[in-house]
Amino acid sequence: MGWFRTVLRWLGFGPDTENPTLAEIRARQDAERAKQDAENAAREAQDLLNQIKQQADQEREEARKRQEEANRAAERAAEENERMKAQMEEAARAARRAEELAAEAAKSAKEEAEKLAQEAREERERSEKMREDAERAMAAAREEAERAQKAADEQRRQSEAAKALAEETARAAAEEARKANEAKEEAERRLKEGIQPVVTPTPAELAAAKRRVQYREDRFHFAVAGISGSGKSSLVNAFRGLRSRQAGAAAVGVTETTLLMTRYPDASPDNPFVWYDVPGAGTIKCRDWQYFNDQGLYVFDCIVVLFDNRFTMTDVAILVNARRFKIPTYIVRSKADQHIRNTMMEMGYDSEGDDEEDLERRDKLYKAARKQFIDKTRKSVQVNLEDANLPNQRVYIVSNSTLLSIVLDKMPKKTIDEVDLLNDLFNEAHARRMAKRTAAE
Repeated sequence: MGWFRTVLRWLGFGPDTENPTLAEIRARQDAERAKQDAENAAREAQDLLNQIKQQADQEREEARKRQEEANRAAERAAEENERMKAQMEEAARAARRAEELAAEAAKSAKEEAEKLAQEAREERERSEKMREDAERAMAAAREEAERAQKAADEQRRQSEAAKALAEETARAAAEEARKANEAKEEAERRLKEGIQPVVTPTPAELAAAKRRVQYREDRFHFAVAGISGSGKSSLVNAFRGLRSRQAGAAAVGVTETTLLMTRYPDASPDNPFVWYDVPGAGTIKCRDWQYFNDQGLYVFDCIVVLFDNRFTMTDVAILVNARRFKIPTYIVRSKADQHIRNTMMEMGYDSEGDDEEDLERRDKLYKAARKQFIDKTRKSVQVNLEDANLPNQRVYIVSNSTLLSIVLDKMPKKTIDEVDLLNDLFNEAHARRMAKRTAAE
């Protein structure tokens, strides 16, 4: 760590006065929550409408089926009645034939004729009974059809009323969503224009925030902040000269591993620095619009705003608030080696050749990819700062592994802004300390 000791021989750190602090912003959270609630209400109303429509269609289909079944029952009863009538007519004809035979056969056929007549009477009785049963079945079918029709009419009336209610609810929800969206857009506009509610922490709140981060006047406190997944823990480890698996290193991972702010003293006892791994903004546990004040970033001496793939409104919010509190900020884009390699792959590099020609081509592709990545990053940050009405400032493009090598006094062959970032951070620390010492004297 000899390189750092050389830097610190002229730093002159001593007791310090407290940094004055101001401001807080909460507008966007309220607006986004209102929008989300309204959108949820609209979706629930639409779901209710679809459910009512589906239920009404099902009940209409069931009523139609009951009507068809009743019609078929009535048709069967009518067919059975016709058959009974035919049987009765046949019985009557049989009876007449029996009576004629009885008259002709006289006494010898009298008993047979009476027997046939009795059978005919019984058959007529059975036919009559069957006809009455068929008429009762038809009457019951008609009653059932009438009840089904009434039920269908009532269900249709209820469905239409529910539909009207759901449409009115959906209109109201859409109006609320529109108002919430307008409020969100207004909040974003006010943020970009610097129009924010300014809240001055009370002495008690300021003291509580300093106790929470274990602030010491004889130390310089660096906060590494940004959205989740941007590589804050890895960068803190690199600043401290530690690899991710070494004892005392900050935990790193693909998902957001830092859920609470973690304090890390510098690995070298000679360095009066304290590094803070701040939970990522945009997670469930840390919403972006409350990020600055919720994390108590106003008590730090310097804030490193880290991003990976894109410069977001969270980064803008940090820069706006830090500027109001007069806290120096450094915009850093990490994982430069990964991004440059991805750009090389897009340009056609396959990483399989190892002869002299392939190595020469790889070097050319690396230089082209490096330039493209650096230019695009600087342009993107400049545009985002202009859109937020913030002054342009430098973005430091670094690779964590390269930064770690420099901290360990190993100068790598390929660097971008790693050396400049370290120099500027420590110069900032020295300048602020000397200014406070002069003011105290």
